[in-house]
Amino acid sequence: MIFAKSAKDLDKMRAVGELIAEVREALRAMVAPGISTLELNNAADKMIRDAGAIPTFIGYHGFPYAICASVNHEIVHGFSKPDPLKDGDIISLDMAATYQGFVGDTATTVPVGTISEDLAQLIRVTEECLAYGIEASCVNNRIGDIGWAVQQHAEKFGYGIVRDYTGHGIGRNMHEAPQIPNYGRPGTKEKIRAGYCFAIEPMLNIGTADTRTLSDKWTVVTADGKPSAHAEHTLAVTPDGPEVLTLTKEQKSRQKAASAT
Repeated sequence: MIFAKSAKDLDKMRAVGELIAEVREALRAMVAPGISTLELNNAADKMIRDAGAIPTFIGYHGFPYAICASVNHEIVHGFSKPDPLKDGDIISLDMAATYQGFVGDTATTVPVGTISEDLAQLIRVTEECLAYGIEASCVNNRIGDIGWAVQQHAEKFGYGIVRDYTGHGIGRNMHEAPQIPNYGRPGTKEKIRAGYCFAIEPMLNIGTADTRTLSDKWTVVTADGKPSAHAEHTLAVTPDGPEVLTLTKEQKSRQKAASAT
């Protein structure tokens, strides 16, 4: 069952969304050749706890880190390591916090130093797919409309759309109903209603959509070893359209200013 959030619930969702967005942007600024994913993880853990929140990922089905740090051909659930990132790498930073009983979940793929145009396009299109998925998250649309919005854009570029892992409902728990695949048919699946909260997260591969899991039983990689990108926002469905919750104060101000012009 999909649970709509009350006005009070949404205020708490906004608070945790902004909190984890600030952590995401702080980590983005830290990414550079020579830094390790373990350093990024430790920084995220401290920022989340210093804000009075809990890193949601730690202990989730036994996952041991505050963030999922997935480099190059790693898609999701990557373990943090002491190995330094190299110029030309890309890294997906996926993180969540629990605050006042609610969860905010977000991800972004960040270039390390100077990257190739192929990788830059992969990141850009993944972010565009996320924007299309958010735009489709409107009252009286259906879950299939979200998947189709992502799919139709990704397929223009020939990317493999990961099907083994999906977006999801979110609220008091990180993973709630419904599952939100990054592919689908318009007008199918559950009807979207005001108060629903979703975490939409396209995962696109330069090559095959097929995946495999490493021996750590967590890190998911592309089956052909080609790069992957991942982007995610938590949003609330409102009568006036989707409201992205995982934005920083500064991003919200810029968005408000842009909508006023």
